[in-house]
Amino acid sequence: MAKCKTDCIERPLSLIFEKLGRVVGRHPCVFILLVLYVAAALGAGFIFLQEREAHDIEDQFTPVNGPAKLERAIVVENFPQSEEFSQLRLVSDGTYASLIITGLNEENILTEAAFNDIIELDRQVKNIKTGNTFENLCAKTNGKCMSNAILDIIKYNANEIVSSDITYPIHNGVFLGTTIGGVELNAVSSVLTSAKAVRLFYFLDEKKTKENSYWLDGFLKLFSNYTDQKTVSVSYFTSVSRQNEFESSSDSVIPLFSVTYFLAINISVLSCLRLDCVRTKVWVAMFGVVSAGMAVLASFGLLLFCGMPFAMTVASAPFLILGVGVDDMFIMISCWQKTEVDKEVEFRLAETFKEAGVSITITTLTDVLAFYIGLLTPFRSVQSFCMYTSTALLFCYIFNITFFGACLALNGRREKANRHWLTCMTVPEASGNGKSCCVGGSYDKNTRKEYKMPIDSFFKNYYGPFLTRVWVKMLVCMIYAGYLAVSIYGCFQIQEGLDLKHLAADGSYVADYYDNEDAFFSAFGPNVMLVIKDEDFQYWNPAARESLDLCLKNFQNLTMADSDISPFSWLHEYVQFGLNASITVDNETQFKEHLTVFLTQSEFSQDVNFTNNQIYASRMFIQTVDIRTAIDEKNMLNAFRETTLKCGKLQTPVDLIVYHPAFIYFDQYAVIISNTIQNIVVATGVMLVISLLLIPNPLCSLWVTFAIASVIVGVAGFMALWDVSLDSVSMINLVICIGFSVDFSAHISYAFVSSKKSSANEKAADAVNKLGYPIIQGAVSTIAGVVVLAAAKSYIFRTFFKIMFLVILFGAVHGIVFIPVFLTFLGTCSISPVKNKQNLPEHSDTNTAKKQQVNTVTSQKMQQVNGSCPDPDCY
Repeated sequence: MAKCKTDCIERPLSLIFEKLGRVVGRHPCVFILLVLYVAAALGAGFIFLQEREAHDIEDQFTPVNGPAKLERAIVVENFPQSEEFSQLRLVSDGTYASLIITGLNEENILTEAAFNDIIELDRQVKNIKTGNTFENLCAKTNGKCMSNAILDIIKYNANEIVSSDITYPIHNGVFLGTTIGGVELNAVSSVLTSAKAVRLFYFLDEKKTKENSYWLDGFLKLFSNYTDQKTVSVSYFTSVSRQNEFESSSDSVIPLFSVTYFLAINISVLSCLRLDCVRTKVWVAMFGVVSAGMAVLASFGLLLFCGMPFAMTVASAPFLILGVGVDDMFIMISCWQKTEVDKEVEFRLAETFKEAGVSITITTLTDVLAFYIGLLTPFRSVQSFCMYTSTALLFCYIFNITFFGACLALNGRREKANRHWLTCMTVPEASGNGKSCCVGGSYDKNTRKEYKMPIDSFFKNYYGPFLTRVWVKMLVCMIYAGYLAVSIYGCFQIQEGLDLKHLAADGSYVADYYDNEDAFFSAFGPNVMLVIKDEDFQYWNPAARESLDLCLKNFQNLTMADSDISPFSWLHEYVQFGLNASITVDNETQFKEHLTVFLTQSEFSQDVNFTNNQIYASRMFIQTVDIRTAIDEKNMLNAFRETTLKCGKLQTPVDLIVYHPAFIYFDQYAVIISNTIQNIVVATGVMLVISLLLIPNPLCSLWVTFAIASVIVGVAGFMALWDVSLDSVSMINLVICIGFSVDFSAHISYAFVSSKKSSANEKAADAVNKLGYPIIQGAVSTIAGVVVLAAAKSYIFRTFFKIMFLVILFGAVHGIVFIPVFLTFLGTCSISPVKNKQNLPEHSDTNTAKKQQVNTVTSQKMQQVNGSCPDPDCY
């Protein structure tokens, strides 16, 4: 049944590839020119690159339909932006510039000398002129620019900072928690005795977009050339800094492309290099790299023509495509070397396609499916990466069959004519395994094929027998137990979420600002907005107000809420206003009649949507504390949202939402783990189905699934220990992990299954003999494609390298160490010798028999391995 199943898939494809190989072998120039024209035509899509670039951080790195975005829409609908500026009530981050000023060597900054410097800095900022002054562009309240509270308190007089008793965190009703940081207070009172940092904000009118952009550029220019003064040090930031630095960080990888291609070409040439001046495959190896490069050009150009957004994460895809493309090239070359050299080129290429075509089809299928599954994620950066990479892999597959196949045919014609690889001059045919530069074209006279590579003997004579010794197997089991233990431990250390400062390049001024913010201003978190969106809520009803008070008390009782700071509530103030003015606020008519007057005279005019004598929505604020880490942010968001659900279940339900601009980014915590698990489970299930099609033994297919799970656990655990968080960037790579790990595990499992050796140890040694060098070479070629990203100045690209390195390393170790040993403990995981004998032809010539034996995709690969195919996918 299994044989029929695999034959139904493999045989028609083999015939198609055999016919295609003949066509390409007959007309190689046609296919080369056709691919060149296609690549050039589609590559023209790069003229749209700048237009398609998607660098918006919120759009790319937050969930597409995150709850906070829906909550923001409710806030915007009910509370339109007012002419009177209020930082507390901002729906977005706003348009601003900011300074964090610290004392040198973290000394106390509440000194006269330090504040003389701070006041001078404030003066320089306000004197920035870029066609407009700060006075013309600033966000205003009551007709005056929004000022900095600490400077207002000392009345811009540095002497006052020493003589004034400033209470903290609230001074005369003004909250200073986000203005002064690293504080020490009087043991008896709440008066400041020292502080390490002061933060100043300069908000601009958001409507003046163009003018603001010029002024912010002037601000950045001023402080990019700024040197620390005698008493203070300055870090700076603007509302556009994060976006600008994110956009420029992708430029850091552009110089690395040339290094990558240099490495790929050299590794390819060295892998295919022979001392025989005719049989060496130098030009073929180089054109294999060119083929992968053209695949990137054509696929990216096509998607750019189609309007697909180009996220920054896509910039890492060409490195991966190059590694995979070179890997497929090794398959083609290896299978070519297993054909008889005295046959016509078109027949040699037909045999090559017949042997390699199905193999690279299956491996391409697993990789592409893994990426398409990544499209299920709610992050646009992941979706963009997966779409571009999967399409590029398909083009790489097509170009390998057409363009590279044609190059292989032309090289075959050169070999057929016994021409030198460099001069193309005819040279005398070598006798035996000739290694002279003046003669070439030697081959094995018995098999009529090229000579085997010398490294084949290492795995056959040394490594295989060594691995199957009892004490070595016990040692491998102990090493695996240690690997698993460390991996599981690492999984419990995983940090969630993408730290926004990682979007900037290393050494950026943005990182300095964030570091100071974390160090000195983490004592107080966001001032969270509570929006009552129920237009039928009866604010005048004592029972309703009691439910609302109970709801607010539930919020204040949260560990991340400041119980010492009362909620900022218009309703509490209005009730007090009613008592003072002898207004019966329990009466609906009187409540509404005097509400407009109260709102006009108070600072709460922006907090109530009171239209046509109807309160459609209102809002209050809760101050949070000790939000220092990503875990704190996640816990705060979850706790606040859970509390809103509790408020909706009170005797008088309070239908509300919670919102803060930072929640847009905190939303990633709500979906990152569930989506990662979903993608991994779906992808693993798909790979299990594929392995069942490839391996006619369900038990061994489960071993493949086990290997995938083991590699995923290892990568997840070790990435946490390597300071990589689980975010939208690492999520991409964990999905990739599945596609690549199945390559190694499936091939080694089937090599064991279909081995004709009698004992389990012999089967494992036979499988390692056939797959050892190919697995190592495939791993090296893939890692070489991404290794230069380790030198990138961007966290995103370094993360890509780290996880890809772990994926390939652990996948290869499982393939040539763990899985072979574990399979020796399972002697039943094999095809019966009787069935194998039935499938063997009667001819005694082993090589001829192998050509006629076509059972499954992997049995084709088994034919190649006896000649030591240099890639695992050939088996």
